Amino acid sequence: MRSHQAGELLLAATAASAGTAAERAQALLKVLRPLVPFDGAWLALTDPVAESYQSLASVDLDDPTVEFLSGPLLARGIEVTGTDSAWPPFSPSTVSLSRTGRRLDMPVPVELPTRAECPMPAGIREALAVALFAPRGRHVGLLALLSGSRQPSSLAARRRLGRLAPVLAHGIDPMRSLVTAARLVRDATAGVVLHADGGSEPLPGLLGDVLLDARSPLLEAARDRIDDGQIFSSFLWPRGGRHAPGGHVRVTVLRAPQDVPPGMEGVALLSPATDRHGLTPRELDVLGLLVEGCSNQEIARTLVVAPRTVATHLEHVLAKLGAPTRTLAAVHAQRDGLYVPATTGQRSCVTHRECPGAT
Repeated sequence: MRSHQAGELLLAATAASAGTAAERAQALLKVLRPLVPFDGAWLALTDPVAESYQSLASVDLDDPTVEFLSGPLLARGIEVTGTDSAWPPFSPSTVSLSRTGRRLDMPVPVELPTRAECPMPAGIREALAVALFAPRGRHVGLLALLSGSRQPSSLAARRRLGRLAPVLAHGIDPMRSLVTAARLVRDATAGVVLHADGGSEPLPGLLGDVLLDARSPLLEAARDRIDDGQIFSSFLWPRGGRHAPGGHVRVTVLRAPQDVPPGMEGVALLSPATDRHGLTPRELDVLGLLVEGCSNQEIARTLVVAPRTVATHLEHVLAKLGAPTRTLAAVHAQRDGLYVPATTGQRSCVTHRECPGAT
């Protein structure tokens, strides 16, 4: 009993340790083995965009097996058997679903690919699987423990694994890397995670904001920075409309670290806008188009103002930024995020140039 308690404490410490998710995953399996014995193991992250699982760590499994476990065929089998649901650990070979959707302890039909086509290593006859969930029910990943015994795991082992599942989920949770990256912006007040499929979700530990709603043009501007390959970027955004009746907020966009699944592209954070060098909302618009490489005529056409008005705005911008040329002003603005990017509703000069039919 004491050895199990010590092992569980070590598992918790390993889950909370530094390093990448893959490094923690491999260490977690090593610590888990004496607690819930196995002959082979596979620990993976869920990838909802690809509808499969991304392998993080494995023990005593060959490459073809790991490749199969990470593929869409097994993901479909996991979905059919309900292995990705918040149920206690169980053996997929002894689980099915009733007509009401309730899990029953009865053999899975042999036509399921998880049984008929799985290239399991020689000597492996039984498995114990558990879906891993972060707080608030966010599906993080899956753990499969394989055994050479024909007997299902004991009830005590299942209960112990069920108790340890949240610890394992915390250890591999990719959101931790994003939260760590977000801490670079110390005064952030709100934030979301940007997904590759166009969706988003709140970033744990930060509040929500109407500017970060799923259809907000702000998120489209943030995705543009990620698509451009920028690892770190920032810009300003008006509250309450283009004329910023509610002032401006600073938007910081961080590309996701490499150890995060492809489905998570990055984070967008909001923080108070500090010194804007006295630039007006209209001057910030002009500066944003200048950053995009627009000429005075193109800026005038985009903002529906006279070219002379644009020239006056640019004179003010150069003076306030202390920049001798428009090129240096654009560099200054992009470096310090002192501009408001063009929105979908505006016909920016870039769009105008790239559309042959534009006038």
